[in-house]
Amino acid sequence: MAFPLIFILVFGFIGNSGGVRVHIAVDNTSDTLNAIYKILDNNPAVKLYADSDSEIYRALKKGDLDAIVHIEKKDSGYVVKVATSDIAVQNGQLFKGIVKQIISEMNLRAMPNIALPFSLEDQPVIHGREYKTIDFILPGQLGFSLLSTGVFGTAFVFLNLRQTLVIKRFFATPIKRPFIVLGEAMSRIIFGLIGASFILTLGHFAFGFTMIHGIATFLTMMSLCAIGLIIFMGFGFVVSGLAKNESAVPPLANLITLPQFLLSGTFFSITNFPDWLQPICKLLPLTFLNDAMRKVSFEGAGFIDIWKDLGALGIWGIIVYALATKLFRWE
Repeated sequence: MAFPLIFILVFGFIGNSGGVRVHIAVDNTSDTLNAIYKILDNNPAVKLYADSDSEIYRALKKGDLDAIVHIEKKDSGYVVKVATSDIAVQNGQLFKGIVKQIISEMNLRAMPNIALPFSLEDQPVIHGREYKTIDFILPGQLGFSLLSTGVFGTAFVFLNLRQTLVIKRFFATPIKRPFIVLGEAMSRIIFGLIGASFILTLGHFAFGFTMIHGIATFLTMMSLCAIGLIIFMGFGFVVSGLAKNESAVPPLANLITLPQFLLSGTFFSITNFPDWLQPICKLLPLTFLNDAMRKVSFEGAGFIDIWKDLGALGIWGIIVYALATKLFRWE
């Protein structure tokens, strides 16, 4: 009953997140003390985002944003400049219509007989690269595959080794305990990376998945996969320490994997969730891995560019392995 309920809640949140919304950003040089900005901020059809100018223009070119607004105060009044891209044409035009209606109503209400205090100025359409569905879906599916491999694979293997007394037999050999863990971990990583390379290769050649810098992007993504696997294996060690028998592994592992599968942007952007849920989604380790892989594959980001995601994954790794050290049992 628990897991169907989780699915119902998640898709219920998506379905109740409102009607059609346009996603816009206001650049950092805009005047935000005027009435137009306040009306846009309170408009249920408009979702406002805040970030650096470089990030919002990158998002506009990719289609994550529908428009960027610049509000400038001049002697004659306020000028609203709206930049759109050729990736999100429909929503860009929809937003321009919203702005025109707001400006028209404010001008008529405020000063009907003198120079108009508000005006709209169109900007050249920004050319962006098409962000295909596969460019979003594949990194999410790859991330979830790594999560499942790390958690379920590690938990079942070490629980089985403990129950069949294989680990106890290892103790009779000169092999030290850390090398037992390291050997099993390396086998998980190798098999996981083989699967990841197959997914990336198939996605690129069969479905046109974007790897912007070719082999360099492929190698960077494989490195990210290895980092993700190492962290997710820590969750597997925690589960194997908590589980008393094999039947206890799936429920415990699902408690870790299912929320991340549903809330980490695997199938759809986390912006589809209610505002109160999005900060929780952004803290999940799979979210950081998915975001990092999408930045690397589509935008050509390097490790320096994704340092925030890597840092967050590192923090998760420290927390998980500290917990695993406390809970992991050899016998």
